[in-house]
Amino acid sequence: MRRAAAICAAALIAAFCTPALAEGDPAAEARAASEMLAKATRALDEADGASSRVKALSQTVRAFEAGLRAMRAGLRQAAIRSQTLERDLASRDAEIAQLLGVLSAIDATPAPVTLLHPAGPVGTARSGMLLADVTPALNARAAALRSDLEDLTALRTLQQSAAQKLTDGLATAQEARTRLSQAIADRTDLPRRFTEDPVKTALLIASTESLSGFASGLSQIALDEAPGSLPGIEDRKGQLPLPVEGRILRRAGEADAAGITRPGIVMAAPPRALVTTPAAATLRYHGPLLDYGNVAILEPQSGILLVFAGMDVVYGEIGQVLPGGSPVGLMGGLGAAGGQTDDEIVPAELLEAATEWTQTLYIEVRQGDTAVDPALWFKTDKDD
Repeated sequence: MRRAAAICAAALIAAFCTPALAEGDPAAEARAASEMLAKATRALDEADGASSRVKALSQTVRAFEAGLRAMRAGLRQAAIRSQTLERDLASRDAEIAQLLGVLSAIDATPAPVTLLHPAGPVGTARSGMLLADVTPALNARAAALRSDLEDLTALRTLQQSAAQKLTDGLATAQEARTRLSQAIADRTDLPRRFTEDPVKTALLIASTESLSGFASGLSQIALDEAPGSLPGIEDRKGQLPLPVEGRILRRAGEADAAGITRPGIVMAAPPRALVTTPAAATLRYHGPLLDYGNVAILEPQSGILLVFAGMDVVYGEIGQVLPGGSPVGLMGGLGAAGGQTDDEIVPAELLEAATEWTQTLYIEVRQGDTAVDPALWFKTDKDD
């Protein structure tokens, strides 16, 4: 009986010996993300005492964005690893049951019986040699199985803990955004290049049929504009930071799903991501425009316009001069899809798709009356 069990176990060992998947450490990533969120929370507590609350809060919101992305990535990896273990264990149910049966049979067989063999002493000796060879491998597979089960339990605990930290981080990040919005509303120290004429702005919007036409008419809405220009950005051509953390979906001239081409680039960004000025610039316009959603048009130097379209919230007042890195808006949220609100955990289908870049920002650069490829001005090689 024991000899048959040993032979059966040898076959099982051969079936179980498959290469392990090379994976990162979800626990380490979750710990690192947790520390990032903790640092962002401490920064939020300190931001109100900073001399420049808008700048401090902008940095805090960006810190939360990085921490939340890292936490989501850790959760995603933990979920993938957990699913891999579950599928692997489920696919081997019969083999595992047989292995456990073999181990139980060996353990339950009385020691005197193992000394006997129908073929006599020679058979008994051979059986003992086979068993001596197989038993360590059986124990190794049992230990590996136990390790997989322990890993699965640990991963489930990690997912519960990380999900709670993510939920807490999302709530605190929203508090940081609220404080930032209030700080921007309270800011009174920014210079103004001009005062907006709201009637002329309304007339320009009503008569506009294209972004190009609207941009060409922007000078009409300015009253008492200060002469001159900002220092300019010619020396930073090709090195301007992108206004939002994200990935480039379409470059200038690439057709979308409907076959439409535009002269700007389209970036995918996380929900509620902060959009900032790449350089000091005059805010020429912000608000809804055509089918672009909320638009912000910045003038970093005379004759150059930076157009950002597709935000959910826009900041600032038309005519203000914004420092580089200043917030000009926030991307939209997840909305009510799947029962989720803007600041809840990303839905499972997005996690499984390994993406959380659910919002899109359109970026256009205009020199004079001509749209030029934004890749000439922004540093985009990291998104290739």
